[in-house]
Amino acid sequence: MCRLRFSTWSRIAAVLALALWSSGCSVRMAASGTDEPNLAVCRISASMTEIERELGAPVRSRDLPAGGQECIYEYELGNAPSPGRAAAHATLDVLSFGLWELVGTPYEAIGGSKYQLIVVYDAEGRATEIISRRID
Repeated sequence: MCRLRFSTWSRIAAVLALALWSSGCSVRMAASGTDEPNLAVCRISASMTEIERELGAPVRSRDLPAGGQECIYEYELGNAPSPGRAAAHATLDVLSFGLWELVGTPYEAIGGSKYQLIVVYDAEGRATEIISRRID
């Protein structure tokens, strides 16, 4: 009888360990993420330095015949880090013995939308045209 109890407790411990070990994908995804840029900085007459300080380096750029430049930046909205969401995923993982990952990970994977910002700069490095478009 002691052996049966030990075996039962071993199984319960193994299931709990598996649940805790498997939890993490949705938790990690919710805790990480990308901070949303302050797009108010991206306006006509803004300097290239101001825009790049907020969006980072462009993913592509090309020189224009008139001496300016066209730069393409990429950013993501709706995927900011959230400790509260991560805690909720962790709690649901434990309560469901890890089964929440089947729902939580796809939920986190589809969160957020990717965008491109196309900025045309004049020869002095000032924005003259700005176009934003969703890319996913």
